[in-house]
Amino acid sequence: MVALANAFAPFVQIDIMDGVFVPAVSMTAEDLRQQDIRFEWEAHLMVAHPLLHLEAFKCAGAGRVVFHVESVDEAEQVVLRARSLGLGVGVALNPPTPVAAVESLLPSVDCVLLMTVYPGSYGAPFVPEVMEKVSQVRALCPCIEVGVDGGIKEANLLEVAGYGVDTICVGSAIFARPDPADSYARLVELLRAAA
Repeated sequence: MVALANAFAPFVQIDIMDGVFVPAVSMTAEDLRQQDIRFEWEAHLMVAHPLLHLEAFKCAGAGRVVFHVESVDEAEQVVLRARSLGLGVGVALNPPTPVAAVESLLPSVDCVLLMTVYPGSYGAPFVPEVMEKVSQVRALCPCIEVGVDGGIKEANLLEVAGYGVDTICVGSAIFARPDPADSYARLVELLRAAA
């Protein structure tokens, strides 16, 4: 995936899965350190204990980490440790988690990532009800970066963008296609044309 993304992506969110927080297991910080990464990237930590991973991903070259408020570790401690390492930091919410769960964190994080799928399986179905949370986050913290992640494809891209999100994370709609670079360019063009 890294070699493919090097050819066209200026920025990538890399999913990190520990087999505990979600059933799947993905690449590690050490795996990423051995890659020739030419894009800027952040680590989406779908892990039970994000505190245990922060330093490794800083060393691997991540500019930001996004951790789940549902993880075992105390969220405020994750934010403080990430900041002490010079990392940007964001917080993610699974579909059932209310925005109120991150309200106290909003002044101290860079972004909120709303999961529009139940995390841990590639190509999971989109959960449209999550989009209602965008306005809830904006009401609490108008200037914070709001992103959505999961199940977003060409068919629903413009509808999702219409909610006023800042970032849209797309995986299988790019990397599961025969020509990922072309798929990426097509999605970018759709957004540009609609702007």
